Amino acid sequence: MTKSDKTNKKESTENLPRIIRQGNITFDRFREYPVYDEDLGVFYSPKSTKCRLWSPTANEVKIRVYEKSTGGKATETYNLSFAENGLWSITLEGYYLGKFYTFQIRVGTTWLLEVPDYTAKAVGVNGKRGAIIDIETTNPKDWNLDQRPELLSFADTIIYEAHIRDLTMHKNSGIKNRGKFLGLTEENTTGPNKEKTGLSHLKELGITHLHLLPIFDFATIDEAQPQKAQYNWGYDPQNYNVPEGSYATDAYAGDVRICELKQMVQKLHKNNIRVVIDVVYNHTSATEKSVFNQIVPNYFYRQDANGCFSDASGCGNEIASEREMVRRFIVESVTFWATEYHIDGFRFDLMGIHDIETMKEIRAALDKIDPTILVYGEGWAAGTSPFPENDRAVKANINKISGVAAFNDDLRDAVKGHWSHVKERGFVSAKSNMEQSVRFGVVGGITHSQIDFAKVNYSNSAWANSPLQSINYVSCHDNNTLWDKLKISNRLTSRHNLENMHKLSTAIVLTAQGIPFLHSGVEMLRSKYGEHNSYKSSDSINQINWKWKFDNKQIFDYTKTLINIRLKHSAFRMPSAKMVQKHLSFLDFQSSNIVGFQINDNANGDLWGKIIVVYNANEKDMKVRIPKGDWTIVATDYLINEKGVRTITDEKVFVLPISMMILVDTESIAQ
Repeated sequence: MTKSDKTNKKESTENLPRIIRQGNITFDRFREYPVYDEDLGVFYSPKSTKCRLWSPTANEVKIRVYEKSTGGKATETYNLSFAENGLWSITLEGYYLGKFYTFQIRVGTTWLLEVPDYTAKAVGVNGKRGAIIDIETTNPKDWNLDQRPELLSFADTIIYEAHIRDLTMHKNSGIKNRGKFLGLTEENTTGPNKEKTGLSHLKELGITHLHLLPIFDFATIDEAQPQKAQYNWGYDPQNYNVPEGSYATDAYAGDVRICELKQMVQKLHKNNIRVVIDVVYNHTSATEKSVFNQIVPNYFYRQDANGCFSDASGCGNEIASEREMVRRFIVESVTFWATEYHIDGFRFDLMGIHDIETMKEIRAALDKIDPTILVYGEGWAAGTSPFPENDRAVKANINKISGVAAFNDDLRDAVKGHWSHVKERGFVSAKSNMEQSVRFGVVGGITHSQIDFAKVNYSNSAWANSPLQSINYVSCHDNNTLWDKLKISNRLTSRHNLENMHKLSTAIVLTAQGIPFLHSGVEMLRSKYGEHNSYKSSDSINQINWKWKFDNKQIFDYTKTLINIRLKHSAFRMPSAKMVQKHLSFLDFQSSNIVGFQINDNANGDLWGKIIVVYNANEKDMKVRIPKGDWTIVATDYLINEKGVRTITDEKVFVLPISMMILVDTESIAQ
């Protein structure tokens, strides 16, 4: 989603009256709606199917049963019985496996639209009807033996963000199931000049977490026309608990997409890669006609002072996560993905719309399943919200939510230039006064005595309690790719210098404290040909051309080696603010466009006793003073050798133009 660095406060409208009557029940405020505590949804068994729907303002509720996922008339129609606390239920006696259903509610004299339940776990083509399935039969062979790859600390995470189609769609990928979940189950695929592609590429690169853009059922792709060229990022939610049908080989059957997504997760796990999914609980694609609004009108959405739908998402609405049944839905949806699909992490789109308490409950619920499940998100909204900013999960409040991380836009824009001012340069292209913002990124958004917050671009104080709350990045699916951004903002610069700026950007991300995040293709100079918002652009704009990997092999090898250095040397992965503050200190070079720091005392149990890292963004050699000692250079001019490139004993060293240098005390190298 489009990012906003700051959001405005606005008074909550939660106390505005919403007079709704059901029989002799009057609800004066949304917060007074009754709450139902048991499982909601459609539950199949061979002898009967139980249906439970929460719709406290309905006067009547019907369920219709269909033979197909689209078309045809209902073969059966029944009224649900009203119980208590807003619950409507029915038990369908008999064998209903493979059939489809809709619910329809009446409020007053008005019948609303036919929709699945908002907790639906399976749907038919285009998500208009729920599907009755036996979810146990969707498990691939040995699914019960599937295990998350080992993760001792969030500090050991390296995230790679990608879209299913981008990774698998290009005709030179060597992948058979292009654009599908199954495309990422194919091993040993190769592209031009036999370079590894798809899953094999991810494994070769060495990332630990594959972050996938939305894979739940979204609205904009017509699943009934798989042969048609269609593309969307998927930030238009329709059915939250169901995989997207266009990524399956059959979108009509309710179970195929479920089984194929599980196969993909299982294969990634076998290759030691965890799976993160991008979740978009902050808004829905439709508002008035959404599943939420057809089941419980208005309840799931915030309203402004005039009673209109508020729009902090920039997409027409925003979800009221603070309301009890909304919060419960989000928490249960997240835990469903973690348990049923073995998902290892969740990236929250526009997390700054959600209330802090909901994010805390999500973290607590996931901790009960597996405390190594990753949670992070965008610490901003796309517009103003009536819900108070002090109570929302914006970046400034991340220190109130243990175990939840936020994207570090301070580092992002410091390194490459402002995300929306495309011609603006950043640190790597020698924009002045970016050093303190880069330092703030290096320590992972925490307090550090050597950072002058008056000179940090967006933050006047630390916002993270731990570096593990900082997702460090310079590019993602939003806005220009890093390569395109650097080319646009440095039009008169040589390709050689542009490539060095690109490598320096990646080097900063991979040597900073915190959790590094890489946009897919950054390791091969990915371009979207100047398109800054490719959410519905064609595959020709979005797909990874695997020829780039061969053409830019030095970039790939450099990125791969840096990832390996990071994973082997725990000094770059300190898990606490206290440890960073104790072991990491900045070097004062008294020069512009250069940042250096030293990590001492075998930090975090590293075999390297002392480490110096220098980022030189100047287009000339910089002679800098370093602490006295015997040093071995392990990285210089984009040559990396863990055993050492050369040794020095001088207290001064030349750092080459637009490059990173790493030096290690020679005694550590000798060991």
